[in-house]
Amino acid sequence: MAGEQDRRDGMAAGNRLLGRVVACNGSHATISAMAEAGETALTELWVVGRLISISVGRNRIVALVYSMSTDQQNWTEHHDTIFRVEVELLGEIRVSADGREEFSAGITDYPYLGAIAHRIRASDLAMVYDTGKKDVCVIGKLTQDESLDATIHVPSMLEKHFAIVGTTGVGKSTSVTLLLHKAIQADPSLRVLILDPHNEFASAFGDLAVVIDTDTLELPFWLFRLDEFAEVVFRGRPPVVEEMDILRDLVPEAKRAFRGSPESGLVRRTSEKSSVTADTPVPFRIADLLALIDERIGRLEGRAEKPHLRSLKVRIMAAINDPRYHFMFSSNTITDTILDTIARIFRIPGEGKPVTTFQLAGIPSEVVNSVASVLCRMAFEIGLWSNGGVHMLVVCEEAHRYVPADPNLGFTPTRQAIARIAKEGRKYGVSLGIITQRPGELDPTILSQCSTIFAMRLANDHDQEIIRSAIPNSSSSTTSFISSIGNGEAIAFGEAVAVPMRMRFSRVETNRLPKANGTGLKAGDDTPQSVDLRSIVARMRAVSGPDISSFQNSYLSAQGRNDPLPTGYEDAPYEDEEDYIEALQSAAPAARAPSAPPVHEPYRPDMLPGAAGAYEPSPRERFEAVRRELASEPPRPAADPYRQTPRPAFGEQQEPRREGSIREQLLKKPLSSLIRR
Repeated sequence: MAGEQDRRDGMAAGNRLLGRVVACNGSHATISAMAEAGETALTELWVVGRLISISVGRNRIVALVYSMSTDQQNWTEHHDTIFRVEVELLGEIRVSADGREEFSAGITDYPYLGAIAHRIRASDLAMVYDTGKKDVCVIGKLTQDESLDATIHVPSMLEKHFAIVGTTGVGKSTSVTLLLHKAIQADPSLRVLILDPHNEFASAFGDLAVVIDTDTLELPFWLFRLDEFAEVVFRGRPPVVEEMDILRDLVPEAKRAFRGSPESGLVRRTSEKSSVTADTPVPFRIADLLALIDERIGRLEGRAEKPHLRSLKVRIMAAINDPRYHFMFSSNTITDTILDTIARIFRIPGEGKPVTTFQLAGIPSEVVNSVASVLCRMAFEIGLWSNGGVHMLVVCEEAHRYVPADPNLGFTPTRQAIARIAKEGRKYGVSLGIITQRPGELDPTILSQCSTIFAMRLANDHDQEIIRSAIPNSSSSTTSFISSIGNGEAIAFGEAVAVPMRMRFSRVETNRLPKANGTGLKAGDDTPQSVDLRSIVARMRAVSGPDISSFQNSYLSAQGRNDPLPTGYEDAPYEDEEDYIEALQSAAPAARAPSAPPVHEPYRPDMLPGAAGAYEPSPRERFEAVRRELASEPPRPAADPYRQTPRPAFGEQQEPRREGSIREQLLKKPLSSLIRR
């Protein structure tokens, strides 16, 4: 018989017997076996997680061992010991009338009491894990028999999404790298976007990838929808309803102004009103938005909304002056660069680099959710409007950050964008890859949409229960040992594999291992003795000059009024948006006090009201001031231009206050002269 020739050792046929079935309930069976004279030669073949065979007529039922115990709860040396093995029935290998054998997940004849259980044949093991499809990829070896390859069907994995779960340090990132390389080989037209929160995948793909970090990122603010833009303006806090209503009204006006639409409401067509909304991805200038806010502030009516207008203006100014948001508000982002942005991020056409690693570590935490929402939403829309012409895979590392299980946490637009890919992406060629170390904190709806799951070691009981609920009932016992599998091992189940498969991933080449920035020293890198601490601090501050943003914000809030632009400012040409904003800032002081004397003193921090470093007269100077007051001498000109004028003596007539004190001059001085020294 073929089975006799397929045995993997020279043991006789009778010695293949391991035990007999003593109980069966339809999905599980109990096998009784005996260790003769305390020997373990045969008991070593019973291992949790291995497959065995149960002979039923001509067919062979395949079962998974998940529990073992002895009857006496002890082990007797040199005496027979009876033990019981609990197995889960997975399927059967059927033998047709013509002798052809095939594996089926269903069972026609259940094992009878006394049926013989024995080791599974190598040919049967290969038949069990055979997907029955030709275009499969080898990703590792079977744990039970390392002579057999562990294969998956990549199109099935991508068509209905996949997930990799496992605790920290078990090899999730390395497994993702291996799977993505296999996916690119199977489908060269695939485009992969990796949301990389730890900046570790830059070294994993070499020449196949383009790395986008905070230095090379340009994601224009006008690509953001209104709720995404509000997430940036309000710094991750719940937006104020009145200010959101103002943005919803004024952003379309700013977009029409950029497009050159008529500004008169009588001339503007109704069709044009409906064509541009606050969510339409067309460019507009922040300066136009601020000018519209100033226009509303200057109106006589609408007194109740002015506090909200001023507050919104301060928020927007704080955002555009924050150097961490330079990738959104740089001078290059006020032109229509949507084609270049999409082509660069989503690799269309790609130029031989189908992977984009989008490094999120350097982006401010309050903006990460908005950026992830924009990228996932655009990925789906590209697949939608291209009629499936662009096959795209979005890989979300640390996915529980973006789609948490608690509906009150996270950013709603990001959750909606990822959920839309999970539910509808397969119709338009957009796939989703979920990587997380806490599946219990992940939205269960997203995880349920992943038809292929690679479960690596999980230590948390709640996380294990989540994975058990995702596995089909016929193989629920597969995860009973998921807390103790080794690094690099996984239990794969779902559409891409025939049956749940315990396997070990292949090793990835050293030069393709994902590495986080700063993990380990490389040859030629700086050491603590030679590193430039000044450059580190400069990068932490993300500024090249003195940071006076707090003073600027206080100045804008103290301004508290709206003044029209002087004649000639409306049509003046500007190099970029910063110059345009400077014109807005300098116009109001100039209109209020055109005859104010210019300030010739250089800017110093101690000139600010209430500054810690403000000038303090010496004891001798105070003595001279008291002496002059007693002698009724007129106050002499101060030698120090920053010195305060002494107060007059009691009864002395006070001189009229001079125009243009230091504080007034600072407030009247154009803010651009303080920023660009």
